Amino acid sequence: MTEQKQSTGNELSTTRSDGPLVTDHGRTSIADTVVAKIAGIATREVSGVHDLGGGAARVVGAVRERIPGSSTNMSQGVAVEVGERQTAIDIDLVTEYGVSIADLAAGVRSNVTSSVERMTGLEVTEVNISVHDVYLPGDDADDAEPRESRVE
Repeated sequence: MTEQKQSTGNELSTTRSDGPLVTDHGRTSIADTVVAKIAGIATREVSGVHDLGGGAARVVGAVRERIPGSSTNMSQGVAVEVGERQTAIDIDLVTEYGVSIADLAAGVRSNVTSSVERMTGLEVTEVNISVHDVYLPGDDADDAEPRESRVE
């Protein structure tokens, strides 16, 4: 915590430069999972993002979603490092075919940064994006047309 003492005439005032999470009334800490979930949701909101995670993470996520009563892991494909005032975010994603990856990355960076900073008060120092794959319609078994059998 850094404090600055300023003289204002006859009285001395103290200003704290720790940000909105540390006040005279206490300290607020935010878990990594909270930031990861916010970043994951913000990433999924950007048009052109097909899925999050690398190959293995997506396979585990697909298996998990088939379990009755389970929900989508919103932080899949997101890794964060959270400090007292700042956070850094790494995102692994799959883009849809035809989308400009540079524009998509800029949109994801912007949406993640604004969402995390608005909701947590933490300063986002960086958002690193790794594009692992390009989704083509028909890549999923559910999307593929059934083929005629070549044998009887």
